[in-house]
Amino acid sequence: MILVTGGAGFIGGNFVLDWIEELGEPVVNLDALTYAGNLETLASLAGDKRHIFERGDICDRALVDRLLATHRPRAIVHFAAESHVDRSIHGPAEFIRTNVQGTFTLLEAARAYWNSLEGEAKAAFRFHHVSTDEVYGSLGPDDAPFTETHAYEPNSPYSASKAASDHLVRAWYHTYGLPVVTTNCSNNYGPYHFPEKLIPLMIVNALAGKPLPIYGDGQNVRDWLYVKDHCSAIRTVLARGRLGETYNIGGWNEKPNIEIVRTVCALLDELRPSPEGSYSRLITYVKDRPGHDRRYAIDARKVERELGWRPAETFESGIRKTIAWYLANPEWVANVQSGSYREWVSTNYGERDTTGERA
Repeated sequence: MILVTGGAGFIGGNFVLDWIEELGEPVVNLDALTYAGNLETLASLAGDKRHIFERGDICDRALVDRLLATHRPRAIVHFAAESHVDRSIHGPAEFIRTNVQGTFTLLEAARAYWNSLEGEAKAAFRFHHVSTDEVYGSLGPDDAPFTETHAYEPNSPYSASKAASDHLVRAWYHTYGLPVVTTNCSNNYGPYHFPEKLIPLMIVNALAGKPLPIYGDGQNVRDWLYVKDHCSAIRTVLARGRLGETYNIGGWNEKPNIEIVRTVCALLDELRPSPEGSYSRLITYVKDRPGHDRRYAIDARKVERELGWRPAETFESGIRKTIAWYLANPEWVANVQSGSYREWVSTNYGERDTTGERA
């Protein structure tokens, strides 16, 4: 059995589904069910004894201690985090609490639990910390991609809080010997993605005939990783990664945001054409967000060299699967678009003046 934190979120939920499908090993799933946590993502596991869901906060030490003592997991896979840059700009306090204090609480609980183990159980235990490429800061157009030894230069409250959590995990390994591994991933996309992030927001807005807001000039570059590829990478690192090591997980898909949006529009034109014409007519440029990193790029050669992992999906295959999933699951999309979500979209994009430009 393993303990997963944040297992009702986008990446965590996909991981839980993938883990049980691929390995069949039981999962204790701890999630606070904040705005981005959604049990509907896990509806296919209803009644499955291999999935034990516990609603709760990773900052609740007594709860974490109880789960560890009761279920005796062989590993903790830590996804739980506040993860949206724009939200961190509007309200950084929650990011410090969850990402820093929450990780600290988990590390201390894990350390006490690990120290209580003996023999093979103690030797086999792992704490897998899931992080982001945003801790490395921003790259210039001609800079080499981020490697695991790149200096940390976070530029938003979100990335700073994740950088802090990475440092805590490293310190608990070097100071206390806690058996940890860390993965820093590039931008994920795929099914069950909460529609505040770029790709699902573009899909949902396009289908509703709403503007497709693009920050700045649309030339911010990200590396894109299909979420199921990320899940397989985590399984690989958890099983065979070297203790105390960091592995960068990327999709080898660097693309500017405007190209991503145009690709989404083109696929929607093919799969769900609008009588009003191409969805690209809805592209609207808006004022850039503060501290917007220009480019991220992941060098994922270490995980390939040491562990033999590479992504299975190209961007072209992954984005087609993603759009097809959203078209096939309108009820899931409708249910996550609650009043609080609509209020958030209004707050974040409504206060940004458009440049008046349409694509």
